[in-house]
Order: sequence, then C-alpha cells, then structure tokens
Amino acid sequence: MALKAAMATSGAILVLYLIAHMYGNLKVFAGQEAFDGYAHGLREIGYPLLPESGFLWIFRIVLLASILIHIYSAAVLTIRARKARQQRYVVKKRVKRTYSSYTMRYGGVLIALFVIFHILHLTVNVIAPGGKSDSPYERLVNGFQPEFWFVTLFYIAAVIAVGFHLRHGIWSGMATLGANTAARQGKINAVAVAIALVVTVGFLLPPLAVTFGLVS
Repeated sequence: MALKAAMATSGAILVLYLIAHMYGNLKVFAGQEAFDGYAHGLREIGYPLLPESGFLWIFRIVLLASILIHIYSAAVLTIRARKARQQRYVVKKRVKRTYSSYTMRYGGVLIALFVIFHILHLTVNVIAPGGKSDSPYERLVNGFQPEFWFVTLFYIAAVIAVGFHLRHGIWSGMATLGANTAARQGKINAVAVAIALVVTVGFLLPPLAVTFGLVS
C-alpha cells in the first residue's frame, strides 16, 4: 500500500508540473519578449532569499525525486503483480493488460528518452537543430522548423504517450487513493480524459504552430 501511495503522490506532483510547464510553453504565442521574460522570471523566484535559479534547482530536485520514486514504485509493483499471477487472464483482462502495458510501460520508456532529448535540446542547449541561441524562444522556434520534421514527429509521439500515460495514471491513482468507487467511475474517467486531452493539445500547439509558420 505504501508503494501505491508513493506512486500516486509522485504522479500527482508530475501532473501539476506538466500543467504548469504547458502553461509556460503557451507563452510562445505572446511573442519572444513574453516567452523569454517568463523563462527568466523562473530564475528570479525567491530572490534574494534564494540565490538566482535557487528555486529552480530545488524544484528540479523535487521533480527528479518524484520521477525516481514513481519509476521505482511502478517497477516493484509490476514485479509483485507478475509473481502473484496464478493463471492466465481471460480475453477482456488481457486487453486491459495490453493497454496498460503500452501506455504505462512502453510509453514510459518513450517518455524517458524524450525527457533526456528535451532537456538537451531546449534547456541546456546542447542539441540545437536550427542553431544554438541564448533565447529560449529562439531555441524553440529554431528546433521545430519544417526541415526538422523528424524532431517534431518525435515530440508528437512522446506527447501522445504522455497523454495516454496521464489518463491511465490519473485513473489508477484515484483507485489507489480509494476515490475510484463504482458511483464515481464515470466522473473520474471524464476528468482523467479531459486533463489528458488538455495537456496533450497544450503541449502540441507550440511546436506545430512553429512548423506550420504560425509562430516565427
């Protein structure tokens, strides 16, 4: 039960982060000054009580800890479930297990690879399709130009995986916390789908807008 609670809690932190990050990404539609100002403002949170970028580093540590706890909990629970399985699933349960496997396990691998690429690309400016820049806005715009369609496709695939992962994770998290009762299943499913759709569309809008020339 402790592992399930840890997985649900760490997952909730990650969901809140995704929503905040999505909001920040959408600043790109307000122009370069607004987007770069937002990125710079994150480094000033808590200053002078904290050193410059101090809040960001605290947040990164909390985020990294949440990711590690989430992955560890998921791995241990999966291993335990396999050991406890006494017989084959019937057809309906096999379908559910396959859905869970693809969205949570294999999708999780794709997301992990994407996070590494995303950090190297848009955060630390090591991978720079279209050219390096000190401006976060320019890095985003440079990286999703039409000639770098493969970068955009990778981004789209990863974000869709995040959406499936998010939908299933919210559903499972609610079950873990005891909220997923028979009377509430419809509402919880609707909320999970809505949040997953909003986050997915919100993350896809900036790169697609750049690729199709709506942001430049």
